[in-house]
Amino acid sequence: MIVGITGGIGSGKSTVVKLLAKYPNTAIYTADEEAKKLMNSSKIIADKLILEFGNETYQNGELQRDFLSKIVFQNPEKLAILNSIVHPEVRNHFQNFIKLNQDKLLIIYENAILFETKSNLMCDVIITVFASLLVRIERVMQRDHCLNDAVVSRIKNQLNEEIKMLQSHYIIINDTIEHTENQVKYIHNILTEKSITI
Repeated sequence: MIVGITGGIGSGKSTVVKLLAKYPNTAIYTADEEAKKLMNSSKIIADKLILEFGNETYQNGELQRDFLSKIVFQNPEKLAILNSIVHPEVRNHFQNFIKLNQDKLLIIYENAILFETKSNLMCDVIITVFASLLVRIERVMQRDHCLNDAVVSRIKNQLNEEIKMLQSHYIIINDTIEHTENQVKYIHNILTEKSITI
């Protein structure tokens, strides 16, 4: 069973994934991490990014993340172009990951832009992780050492939380670690029972 995990920046997707990773027979795929690796290793991606954003995008074969971030986080159209270049390759990479982990009971696919990239269509079940806007902003400011305005700008580029939740099978309210752990345990029990009976 493929389980998509999504949610806005700072919602706590990584926390939920770490909790799920503790269970046996579970494979974890984090789209953001794999996208970063692919942007430095895939010639297909590199060629397209240079064509779209210029030669400054790479130096000595290494992606200049700060250069690219300054362009895309201020411009939703450029961000959409970036996603259209990177995420088809991530999707292909994930499909190979599925083949390699067919013996697993659950394959967890964490992707902040699951719906935006239509990656939800690859998932059997979708979980959205939710936290209040103020909590999310505070978490990201502490994590990324950035200002409030920078976080708000990134949040505005993401799909509305209500839209994600309406399209999800389960919602995890990530407010305290104890509450989150209980919700993860509850959902995991349901999903593993479903996987066994399929």
